[in-house]
Amino acid sequence: MATSPAGSHVSAWRPAVAGVAEVFHAHFVDHAYPRHIHEVWTLLIVDDGAVRFDLDRHRHGALRTSVTLLPPHVPHDGSSATPDGFRKRVLYLDASALDAELIGRAVDEPDLADPQLRDRIHHLHQALAAPGDEFEAESRLAFILDRLRRQLRQRPPVDGQPAGRGLAVRLRELLDARTVDGVTLGEAAQLLHAHPTHLVRTFTQVYGVPPHSYLTGRRVELARRLLLAGQRPVETAVAAGFYDQAHLARHFRRYLGVSPARYPARG
Repeated sequence: MATSPAGSHVSAWRPAVAGVAEVFHAHFVDHAYPRHIHEVWTLLIVDDGAVRFDLDRHRHGALRTSVTLLPPHVPHDGSSATPDGFRKRVLYLDASALDAELIGRAVDEPDLADPQLRDRIHHLHQALAAPGDEFEAESRLAFILDRLRRQLRQRPPVDGQPAGRGLAVRLRELLDARTVDGVTLGEAAQLLHAHPTHLVRTFTQVYGVPPHSYLTGRRVELARRLLLAGQRPVETAVAAGFYDQAHLARHFRRYLGVSPARYPARG
């Protein structure tokens, strides 16, 4: 288990279970997540304390009695709602685990008051922590996803799209394709036939973060996958598009509350 100077603890790994991109267990005291975006679904349960977070600019809270589901491509942050911090267990699920049409239905009400679902997620974490129990984990995950689909589909569909969404999506796709190599604002504006200022303003309005913050977050996500695969931080930095290892470490710690060298440690 990795320990940060602030007394936080992090344990992360990628299990051999289809649909689960990463398992992440953490105890944070002072760490506050900056506003960021995942390309995966975030399924969260809190074991101690409480978390306050903004999702798509609306304030929410994650409690021990509920399940929190954060959809991909929607900006959010997070920090402790209590002086003693919080302890959480997270499953990052592949974007394909749930239909894209359910993203909008998950935004307004990310918290699910469902004790049975929470209990099933707890037992899934136990199975994921035991090497050799992958078949059990797959079975438990299937029931969890089915329950999530049924609950989300009971909610009304979301109507309307923010103005300029098409342009913002095209820029996001460009940044996704150029995560490692990067792109200048001028080049992006030329490729997308838009004024640079309009491009930045539109992206920020639609996704809640400016393009440069989105790109940094994508690089951090790539770095954590490479670290979990066994790559060394010095190699990961260049492979994920950072200038050097110090550049990676600065942003990685800001996003995840732990250094890259200590990230892929299991408790």
